[in-house]
Amino acid sequence: MTAVNPMDGASVLAAFGALGVLVVIFAESGLLVFGFFLPGDTLLFPAGVLCAGTADQAPRLVLWQVLLCAAVGAVAGGQVGFLLGRHGGRALLARTERRRVRETAVRAEKLLARYGYGKALVIGRFVPMVRTVLHPAAGALGVPTRTFTIWQIVGGLLWSQSLVLAGYALGASVPDIDDYLLPLVAVVVLVSLLPLLPVLTESRRARRDR
Repeated sequence: MTAVNPMDGASVLAAFGALGVLVVIFAESGLLVFGFFLPGDTLLFPAGVLCAGTADQAPRLVLWQVLLCAAVGAVAGGQVGFLLGRHGGRALLARTERRRVRETAVRAEKLLARYGYGKALVIGRFVPMVRTVLHPAAGALGVPTRTFTIWQIVGGLLWSQSLVLAGYALGASVPDIDDYLLPLVAVVVLVSLLPLLPVLTESRRARRDR
């Protein structure tokens, strides 16, 4: 039996299918240090592609199952992350030895401050790594539970469903899409980093002004 690499979306999908989507997206959406390096965009988009059948091959995953598992994992993971942040999340972030986790936590806080709670929670879902830290950071910063819950559900559903459906649409319309999957995933990740540009620009300006 081939070992499963949890940081490789293709490996997770091949071993567990839609159930793997639920577990990984749940962890990536809120389990902080553990979920920080798990695939999100690079799991949802290929999962959508695998739901599309072609003339030569039947669908390898069932679309409604992937959509449901992605939605449940995103929403439940976000809420758990918030609760972890509310109950000791700041102390956990302070104790972590991973520099990238600490730096991303600062960016998540700046995102909340720049865009406000609702917009930041929706935008942050589309930014790799930030979405893992954003929900615990929101809990630690005292974002009202009702506000957080509403907007994290909106963001979680928009993010998870749009990526799966985008993959499905391309898989259904482009022949041999598997041959271009890696470049497409890279494009998805690069586009998802765009909301961080204003935050990064402000950080550079602040460092120059010191």
